[in-house]
Amino acid sequence: MSAAGPGLGRAGILAYGALGLPLAFAALPIYVHVPRLYAETLGLSLATVGLVLLLVRIFDAVTDPLIGWVSDRLAGRRALVAVALPVLGVGMVGLLSPPQGAGALWLAVLVSLVSLAYSMATIAYNAWGAEVAPNSELRTRVVASREAFALFGVILAAALPGLLAGDGGDAQGLARMAWVFVPLLLLFAGWTLFAAPAAPARPHARQALLRGLGAALACRPFARLLTIFAANGIAAAIPSATVLFFVADVLQAPQLAGLFLVLYFLSAAASLPLWAAVSRRIGKLRAWLLGMVLAIAVFVWAALLGAGETGAYAAICILSGVALGADLALPPSLLADLLADEATRGNSGEARAGAWFGWWNFVTKANLALAAGLALPLLGWLGYAPGARSAEALSALAIVYALVPVLLKLGAITLLWRWRDAIEPHSPVGENS
Repeated sequence: MSAAGPGLGRAGILAYGALGLPLAFAALPIYVHVPRLYAETLGLSLATVGLVLLLVRIFDAVTDPLIGWVSDRLAGRRALVAVALPVLGVGMVGLLSPPQGAGALWLAVLVSLVSLAYSMATIAYNAWGAEVAPNSELRTRVVASREAFALFGVILAAALPGLLAGDGGDAQGLARMAWVFVPLLLLFAGWTLFAAPAAPARPHARQALLRGLGAALACRPFARLLTIFAANGIAAAIPSATVLFFVADVLQAPQLAGLFLVLYFLSAAASLPLWAAVSRRIGKLRAWLLGMVLAIAVFVWAALLGAGETGAYAAICILSGVALGADLALPPSLLADLLADEATRGNSGEARAGAWFGWWNFVTKANLALAAGLALPLLGWLGYAPGARSAEALSALAIVYALVPVLLKLGAITLLWRWRDAIEPHSPVGENS
């Protein structure tokens, strides 16, 4: 295995990125398909499903930062990834092909198992990526490789349930997709584990648990970036938790849901080189701001749609996918730059990469869970239920799906601009704002 350095080449970058495909493949069904599967097929209420997902994320509040701390104390990230992936494969099969009569307890146990394994793999994998590239431009390329593979994984996860459904409908499609996931995991994980370059040797972190985790949050630029990432992430996650209901009941085109998801994620994948180029010209932070503004314009448009307006929604999926590309590529690259900047200041930034990505991974999943845990009960409280056709119910769905995210995006934009000098360490203005 070649050590990372200035010669980090395309083959190594691709090998590192490959694991992003099965990890993203695993993440999509939990937040897009599982709520509908357990609500419609198994009869759980939307409020119950949302509550279960929210409670699991409270569990993550403890485990994710702890996993990051442990990762910093181990010699290599690769071993932790290898241990976690078999558990993830088994858990996905159980979650997506539940036995008849499975209820909230089954959902809670399987989501917790999948979430724990996913966290172990993702935190170590992301920290590995932050450490393997020696400069800002290569860090952007490493992140873009990971996110490009991830988006293709999401596209597969979006398309396969419909393609594999057969006579059993979406539930059968999801069950079959779980078994497709296992060989995909073996193939792409093997590529990364055996061919990706190792990160340079790093000092082991010896900080006590609470001190190590607290030190990450004590870094003001990191805490500010994490806050913005949370607000923006919830804004992006609410449509993910409600999109199938919006397509089925507002657009009244449930048969096109898979196609819309594919358009969305394919556009995001195609936009990654664009955002890398834009970030080189105007900076990563300003490029991210541009992506947020695009997302706001698109979702205001989505709130105005009605039944049968599928062509307009297809255009919305494409444009919002382009905006998603900025959300996927630029914040992790800014985070990696902050870690490198801390290291150059003598603050052992690289040694704390696991702790930083532990908090990052927790916020990533908390965003998705809060979206489900807040949006789904809110829909029920506003009078919406799956299959509703009343004007009031559909209006509530459109507001929650499109306009609530707009408000959150506006908050994220305000904070990002206010804290811009602290978050982009290479800004000529400096770090203090």
